[in-house]
Amino acid sequence: MTAVAASWLPLSAGERSVAIEVLVHGPLSRTELARRLDLSAGSLTRLTKPLIESGLLIEVPETGTPAEVRQGRPSQPLDVVAESGSFLGFKITEDMVYGVVTTLRSDIVARRDRPLTSHDPAEVADLLAEMTDELAREHPRLAGIGIGVGGLVRERAVVGESPFLHWRDVPLGQLVEERTGLPVVVENDVAALVEAETWFGAGRGLDRFVVLTIGAGIGYGLVLGGRRVPCAEEDRGFGRHWIIDPNGPLTPEGARGSAVSLLAIPSIRYQVRAATGRDHTYEEILALAAAGEPMPARVIDEAGRALGVLVAQIANFAMPQKILLAGEGVGLMDVAAGTVEDAVRAHRHPLAAPIDLETKVSDFHDWARGAAVLAIQVLVLGVAEV
Repeated sequence: MTAVAASWLPLSAGERSVAIEVLVHGPLSRTELARRLDLSAGSLTRLTKPLIESGLLIEVPETGTPAEVRQGRPSQPLDVVAESGSFLGFKITEDMVYGVVTTLRSDIVARRDRPLTSHDPAEVADLLAEMTDELAREHPRLAGIGIGVGGLVRERAVVGESPFLHWRDVPLGQLVEERTGLPVVVENDVAALVEAETWFGAGRGLDRFVVLTIGAGIGYGLVLGGRRVPCAEEDRGFGRHWIIDPNGPLTPEGARGSAVSLLAIPSIRYQVRAATGRDHTYEEILALAAAGEPMPARVIDEAGRALGVLVAQIANFAMPQKILLAGEGVGLMDVAAGTVEDAVRAHRHPLAAPIDLETKVSDFHDWARGAAVLAIQVLVLGVAEV
């Protein structure tokens, strides 16, 4: 297929700053926009005129003030035209590819999932290209693709290491671009999720914000000054070495008593299987624990304490305004919320402010949406480092 660039591309640096401010915080009046960006009225007019003419921005009716009582020349707020471009986001897991199409404001308008039957990089790229073609028939104004992968990603193009896919130095961005003709951004999946939540979700408008994910592994993202803190060791398995209980369980994927050994879904399943000789899904283990089955209840109770200690440690050192708990393992809170809260209190100063802990029940489409947000940021708005 051939790339379809939005009519408002490319943006100058000044236009980009205006577009980002309106996209994330809009609709905004011209007065407020000029104040936020420290621009004169004339400079703002010069920057917004081409964005309005190209269809990226639009004047919207002012709310809260009846038209008949307004005095002087009306100043209609500016907002983005969310449908002016569509973006693809893919989340690759060990056995599935989850795809979404979003608007410019990251609203999901389509979903498409396919089983991943091979980890061969060329075959994975072929599958992504097939899914792109299918979605492009329904959404022809595609401006770019974002791909989220669990592992270490370099230069937003090369998967340096992915334990789930058993990849090393795979130029995934190039492989998909060659097959689709669309520009591609590849990023660590947790980093992509953090960006989406910072711009459009739980962290919007916050100066200090943390995302903690529990699922196949443990993910962590820190936002300071409203911007994600990038880390060269991103998703190098730090949770395997973040020791919660030195006397805790030893599992194949983590050091003894580490966050991964206590909290990751494969580790929880491993502990129950080793103790009972029976294999259960994570959901079955949670249900058995809730019903009072001794071994599942013990494992889930330990996991709840570990999560509470982890949350308290993050709050003590990073001092975030909010911690978002996400990932496919958040069902733990349904069974062990009391244990988590007790552990948090035990590891915080008695006079410390309460932690704003938000739990997000989500699926892998939210992770795919995060990848689409990366495409919006990098390919469309030209954000070099987010």
